[in-house]
Amino acid sequence: MAAIDFIIIILYFIILMSIGVIGSIKAKTSEQYMVAGRNLGVFMLFGCLTAVFLGGSSTIGSSQLGYEMGLGGIWFVFSMGLGITLFGLLFLNRVMGFKLLTISELLGKLFNTQSKLIGAVIAAIYTLMISVTQVIAIGALLSGIFNWNLTTSMLVGGGVVFFYTILGGMWTLSVTDVIQFSIMTLGIFIIMLPQSLSAAGGVNELTAQLPSQYFDVTAIGFTEIVSYLLTYTLGMMVGQDIWQRYFTAKDTKTAKMSGVLVGVYSLLYSLAMIVIGMCALIVIPNIQNTQNVFTEMAFETIPNGLLGIVFAAVAAAIMSTASGTLLASSTLISKDILKDHVFTNATDRQFLIISRITTLIIGVIAVLIALWIQELLVAIDIAYALLAGSIFVPILLGLFWKKATGRAAFVSIIISGAVVLITLAVEGLTSNNAIIYGIISNFVVMVIISIADSSNKKAATE
Repeated sequence: MAAIDFIIIILYFIILMSIGVIGSIKAKTSEQYMVAGRNLGVFMLFGCLTAVFLGGSSTIGSSQLGYEMGLGGIWFVFSMGLGITLFGLLFLNRVMGFKLLTISELLGKLFNTQSKLIGAVIAAIYTLMISVTQVIAIGALLSGIFNWNLTTSMLVGGGVVFFYTILGGMWTLSVTDVIQFSIMTLGIFIIMLPQSLSAAGGVNELTAQLPSQYFDVTAIGFTEIVSYLLTYTLGMMVGQDIWQRYFTAKDTKTAKMSGVLVGVYSLLYSLAMIVIGMCALIVIPNIQNTQNVFTEMAFETIPNGLLGIVFAAVAAAIMSTASGTLLASSTLISKDILKDHVFTNATDRQFLIISRITTLIIGVIAVLIALWIQELLVAIDIAYALLAGSIFVPILLGLFWKKATGRAAFVSIIISGAVVLITLAVEGLTSNNAIIYGIISNFVVMVIISIADSSNKKAATE
């Protein structure tokens, strides 16, 4: 890298932190801090929704999958985008009328306080683990750029993200996410993808040199595809970070349009990253650590000056997701746990201070877990398996089945969460069965107890 590349990246970090300082002045109420005053239009919301889920795992992870398996890896990111779109089309009308800040608030309105509390805990763990994946990703990126060790890289990268998030909350994120979305689009589609294809010799060279299964989107197998859809599509449909972004829309029509655009963009982004990984297999066929595919391909193919923009694009993807999930976890804990059960008489100004302190603590915890795990795709699998396996069914049945009861929701979340964790402990952290067992147990328990409660209620009135 040349001096100009380092200057671009450092300048980018300075701009983000400066916006955070401005955000600390602008975000004067808890609603501005958590949902940016609920006034975003289509373009800003589309940029924010896209930026929050297209992070380090989507970028670094997808290029890694492209390198290892080809087009079959497209299901990873596409499943996420599909979940965001389906939430907008299927759930949004029923959810927006509640004027929510958190997903667990909906559990409280649909069921009871106990369901709200356990839902907040599960969703907070999920968003925390997604933050962890982004700290790992930004650490891997900065380590490759500056030749620092991974620990130092995680501390610096995580520190920058958490600085501007703690200060400005969602107001800051709404501004930084649009900037990051624009840089991501420029860096990946205009620079990195064309350069990668050129270095590999074009599409014809890809088809000539790579195995035929690299061009089969179903080569990973039906079971694996279903696992991606269950884990990531359902996970996104009940993700606090996604809901919180939707809640910033000025109206439902704006939110729905933005959600559809996200689905289209996710497919294009996933395809671009997969193709970059496939090109890397030709250009650099013997990469030892495939988690570094994107970084090594960038160093190999991008000229100085443009290299700084590409790495800023990857940093943008990672940092936007890290900031969004950090704020989501903080919102769940500060709103549905601390304010509801500890600081019950706090004023809005006091609650804003509590939220900022909570965000700081969650950020420190995320960095510590990242330093311990240091494996990006493992951390994200745990997060989505726990969330979708225990929260999706109660939300679905609560919105669309009148017989669903509060006791059923609470017990089913507890049991299914335990099933997911036990399966991961027994079969390993990469087990595809954890989410399947979680959803099945969740549904069975929810239905049985709801029917029993309805029968008991009916008998009591006779």
